[in-house]
Amino acid sequence: MKAQPLNLMMMPKASLSASAAPSESWFSIKAAASGRPAEIFIYDEIGGWGMTAQRFSEELQANEIFTGVDVDLYLHSGGGNVLDGFAIYNMLRGITGSLNIYIQGVAASIASVIACAPNATVHIPENGWFYLHNAWGGQVGEAEDMIEYAEFLERNVTNMVAAYREKTGLSEDDIRALMKKPGTWLDGQQAVEQGFADVLTEPLQAAASINSNRQKELLNMPKSLKGLMKPQANNPTPTPPAQPPAEPTPAAPSASVPTPTPAPAAPSASDIMAQFRADETTRREGIQGVFAFAPGRFPDIEASCIADMNCTVDQAKDKLLEAMGKNTTPSASVHIHADNGNLVGDSVSNAILARSGLGELERDNIYNGMRLDALARASLTDRGIGIAGMNNRDIVGLAFTHSSSDFGNILMNIANKAVLKGWEEAPETYQRWTQKGTLTDFRPTKRVGLNTFGSLDKVEEGGEYKYGTIGDRGEDIVLASYGKLLTLSRQAIINDDMQMLTRIPQLMGRSARRTIGDLVYAILTGTYKMSDGKALFHADHNNIVKSSKPDVDTLSKGKTAMRTQKDGKASLNIMPGFVLSPVALEDKLNQVIRSTSVEGAGADVINPIANFAEVIGEPRLDEASASMFYQTAAQAFDTIEVAYLDGIEEPYIEQQAGFTVDGVATKVRIDAGVAPLDYRTFVKHDPAA
Repeated sequence: MKAQPLNLMMMPKASLSASAAPSESWFSIKAAASGRPAEIFIYDEIGGWGMTAQRFSEELQANEIFTGVDVDLYLHSGGGNVLDGFAIYNMLRGITGSLNIYIQGVAASIASVIACAPNATVHIPENGWFYLHNAWGGQVGEAEDMIEYAEFLERNVTNMVAAYREKTGLSEDDIRALMKKPGTWLDGQQAVEQGFADVLTEPLQAAASINSNRQKELLNMPKSLKGLMKPQANNPTPTPPAQPPAEPTPAAPSASVPTPTPAPAAPSASDIMAQFRADETTRREGIQGVFAFAPGRFPDIEASCIADMNCTVDQAKDKLLEAMGKNTTPSASVHIHADNGNLVGDSVSNAILARSGLGELERDNIYNGMRLDALARASLTDRGIGIAGMNNRDIVGLAFTHSSSDFGNILMNIANKAVLKGWEEAPETYQRWTQKGTLTDFRPTKRVGLNTFGSLDKVEEGGEYKYGTIGDRGEDIVLASYGKLLTLSRQAIINDDMQMLTRIPQLMGRSARRTIGDLVYAILTGTYKMSDGKALFHADHNNIVKSSKPDVDTLSKGKTAMRTQKDGKASLNIMPGFVLSPVALEDKLNQVIRSTSVEGAGADVINPIANFAEVIGEPRLDEASASMFYQTAAQAFDTIEVAYLDGIEEPYIEQQAGFTVDGVATKVRIDAGVAPLDYRTFVKHDPAA
């Protein structure tokens, strides 16, 4: 999967001109002095300059900020990497002393999430800005890759919404409306009114003063956003310092003095965003026009140029020409993957997938056959990252944590593919006869059964239609979360342990599917109670046959019991669709149902139940009783619902590399709810009943 790094919209990568501002990183931290709080300064693109959340955490710990120390955080940032931003947000939540956040210009994108730490008092000047919007990212690949990446973006948006809601108390719908494309700019007053900030302060002399750390990038930033970083027209003019009296000068000839032109009013937030959208559309269309000269040949580079808001059309053209030149340079051997941006990561990923059997081998891939630790080394050296003097363990660790290396993401993606492969290949039977459903939260929900609407009334000519009544009986269904953790350590990489990378995650995927199967069949073999307080299988429910002999007579009784179930006086005529059998009886039941004649009655006696249902053998039923089997209705009727959170039935993979774990941690989780919808769609054949 050729995904661009996930970032929230990034404004100009500038920092405040202040004595405390760092010159080489986007943050600095000062330990608490006597009688003074500790100070944190975040003045640039979050996650840039190789200074990730890991370094941020190390600095916090080094300055002992989590031990009841009061903290002042000075914030001016246009956003940056979402994952680093959330890590910082969660670390700020752990501060036990008082936390004051001072927005000193702009808190945009993921910086606005950091500003919403719920334990903080947030101060914002009248001419400050607060910007929130949905997560942005770039992706190249097949439709499945696009869907997967879209789901990843949405999960991050959900986390952002939760952070904003906890700070403001606004509803999810209100927050999402503010985040909806193209997002919402709030000035200081609006930010306080909406609850994103707590204290409105006097206007700053300028929203920000830009230094020259990154002149090349500043030249390329959208001109509409530069206005946010300039002094506002209505700001007070600073009083110049006192000067000594000047010597009198000779009177000049009389002349008319022109009236100075008043300063233009500051642009409104809507004007700024309209101009930005126009500039960004022009830039993207220009880049697409450049790559139209090589249609379909360099999708990775094109996507990278479009995703980077600081990439101009001329820079995109240079990158395309460079890539085309590389592909036409004569060479004794093929090296098209090395030293070529994301292609290094893609090739490393393909080499591992091919070794594990999860992908096809690329013949021209120079990384084929390499051990995992050698691939970790290559993910650094082939991007020009120096490793001289480092031992193997440190090299692998650096491959996980260096901002220019995507080795950790590659391993996470491979583990993800292995989990999904295990899920898809798990030998389960429940999905053949149950119904899929969707739940949007973890609150108990009622599902209406077959008795909710009576027969239609006859309407005489010119007569009036009457409202029907819906029954109040319904079965409860509620979601629960099921999951496990797996850590792929540096030791496993050094030992070239492919089992930990692919086989174990694959088994975790199978385990997720098996968990759902366990829940489904536990309802049949257990003592599940329906909404009327009685067991699913109960004499009052008319769904038990006192025989489990696998013959025509026994099966016919079960079929008759199901088809004659009633809703009040109305017959429901529920058609059997499946016979759920222990493996011990599976062959015998198949013989009875598929035969055209009745065993022992002569070849001319036609089997009245021939092919009336499909037999499904299930080993879990053997564990409960090798002589008991069940009939269930066809899937057109309500049997058991397997509901998933937001309809996503695949396991949800959460992964983290190199920050709090010495390697890659993978959490496999599935959110599912299982419940029978109606007792009349089941019959149990029980000899002991």
